Amino acid sequence: MMRPLMIAACFALTTVASVASAQEAAQATPAPAATAATAIKGNADNGRQLTYTCQGCHGVTGYKNAYPNYHVPKIGGQSAEYLTSALTEYKKGARKHPTMQAQSQSFSDQDIADIAAFLSTLK
Repeated sequence: MMRPLMIAACFALTTVASVASAQEAAQATPAPAATAATAIKGNADNGRQLTYTCQGCHGVTGYKNAYPNYHVPKIGGQSAEYLTSALTEYKKGARKHPTMQAQSQSFSDQDIADIAAFLSTLK
């Protein structure tokens, strides 16, 4: 008799835990409309000032960095959407590169939008 009660109790606890977990996940996930409505418009003039540190690597033709040793990509002229996505992913840790992760940590979402707005205007 003890075994069916034990199984029923485990089943009840598992069910309660998964319902609670699903509710937490639903509360933590922003609605798609909310994210689209909060798009930040970048200011290219402010972005020009913020990109002074970018020139140290991305402004040197043929430069290779050491994390690991690879050619530093050209960022001038990339689309604002791509640049925003890349910097945001570095900031969140989804993209791995020690220097870029350190740089992006200091930027607010507005800074990232400003940097993307400026760099996307370059040729």
